[in-house]
Amino acid sequence: MFEKLIQLDKELLIYLNNLGSERWDSFWLVITNQFYWIPLFAFVIFLLFREFAWKKGLFLVLFIFAMAAFSDQFTNFIRGVFERLRPNNDPAINEMLRTLITPQSFSFTSGHATTSTAFAVFVFLLLKKRIPLIKWVFVFPVFFAYSRLYLGVHFPIDIFTGACVGTCIGFAFYKLQAFLVSKLFA
Repeated sequence: MFEKLIQLDKELLIYLNNLGSERWDSFWLVITNQFYWIPLFAFVIFLLFREFAWKKGLFLVLFIFAMAAFSDQFTNFIRGVFERLRPNNDPAINEMLRTLITPQSFSFTSGHATTSTAFAVFVFLLLKKRIPLIKWVFVFPVFFAYSRLYLGVHFPIDIFTGACVGTCIGFAFYKLQAFLVSKLFA
């Protein structure tokens, strides 16, 4: 059963990855790079300061950084436990993939999916009552995570699991910040 799931995971990646074309490669290379998402992060920081004033806003921004650091380290821990090869390093399928980058770390679970989903969930929960359009923040993890499939550096299970873990992290950090805010800013 597990072997069948892994085989389906590989087949789905090969299919999705091969939908790509040279015409779109540069677009997905931009999407996968955190640097190009800085305007989104800056806009969210602006919204936090606008909605919560400078003290609480600064606390929330620092809390997001702490959440991102935790998410990153937790992802690295999971990778160290499972040690799943990235698709671009998997000799069984790497010749069947279009790969544009070749990271060497392990694949399971996707840090891009985990951290971007944690960020989106946290920001959504913080701002949903104040800014109804904040739901559009979920476009970020969808595109950011899909870029990893397009580039052939993660399997679909890595992305799905990363999104699930990121949802849990985002929710847990939201609850933790609510508790701390009630104590610090009461």
